[in-house]
Amino acid sequence: MPADDTAAAPGPRILVLADDLIWASRLAGLVRAAGAVAVPVRRREDAVAASVGAAGALVDLTSRAYDGVAAVTDLVAAGMPVICVAQHDDGGLRRRAREAGADRVLAYRAVHERGAALLAGWPRPAGQEEESA
Repeated sequence: MPADDTAAAPGPRILVLADDLIWASRLAGLVRAAGAVAVPVRRREDAVAASVGAAGALVDLTSRAYDGVAAVTDLVAAGMPVICVAQHDDGGLRRRAREAGADRVLAYRAVHERGAALLAGWPRPAGQEEESA
């Protein structure tokens, strides 16, 4: 798992909850490419504590080590804006994550192809509304 790069760069801190090493690295990389600081975590039990001082959380829903939807519920209850990643064809999981409070659920392919652009400007400072496309 990549180390917390908090000391390496300025910018908002974004928690990255992913237990798969490859996706954890990719997600942390796209957080950095979007101008934020990645705070990687591999276990749901550590996510809320690690989110203190973070501006948002990026959660991989298809973990084998934790329940992704339960992690979203925990983080939203802690006041954290959450974006998730999941398989594009798993509509049930994507719907449950949105019902748990996720701001968005992105497909892995979209994240792989244009992840930093999808995260640019997220999370928005309090009081700023997202513009309609």
